[in-house]
Formats: sequence, C-alpha cells, structure tokens
Amino acid sequence: MGRLSTHVLDTSRGKPAAGIEIRLSIFEGGHARHIKTAFTNGEGRTDEPLLAEAQLAAGRYELVFGAGAYFRALGEKLLEPPFLDEVVIRFGVSDPSANWHVPLLIAPYGYSTYRGS
Repeated sequence: MGRLSTHVLDTSRGKPAAGIEIRLSIFEGGHARHIKTAFTNGEGRTDEPLLAEAQLAAGRYELVFGAGAYFRALGEKLLEPPFLDEVVIRFGVSDPSANWHVPLLIAPYGYSTYRGS
C-alpha cells in the first residue's frame, strides 16, 4: 500500500528544518477538509508518514508549511508581513498504492518542491 510523506530542508542554513508545522487537507466537493497537523523533527521529517495504506486515497491534497513561524523562531529578521509566511503546496494523488513524497526546500525569500521518491 502507498503512503504520503514530506521533509523540509532549510537551504539558507544548509540543514534540515526542525519544528515546522505542517497542516494536511484533502479537497472534497470543492472544499478543503483538514486531515491532520504534524511537525518536522530534527531530520526535517515527520515521525511517521502523513498518510499510509488505507488512509491514502486518490484525490487533491494540500500541505501548508508554517515557514514564517519557523524563521521567526530562529531569530530571522523578517519583513511584516513576511514574504513567505505559509507555503501552500497543492498536488494530486492519482495512484494511492504508490508512495508520494513531497519535499520542501525553503529559505526566507524562496522555496521549491518536487515529487520525490
């Protein structure tokens, strides 16, 4: 069975981003329904997959990463409002039996993502 996972790397510091809040939602009937909230550990990963096996269904999902709060906690001087406060990634899962990994590379003024393995 498949699973959904993520990890966050702080490219401005060259290391995993620990303590980032991640909110996961699925879109149903055109509206987002919150599924769970997780936090990254010292390796920039969640302690367990965001969804696994029967929890993972085909559909449209959204991950919201608390980037602004993370950088503020590190003492980064951010503009108000910050350029990146919450990073939203919307993506589709077409095959729930596959593994879906959605990494985030983050800095105070930019980010990137891709489908990982």
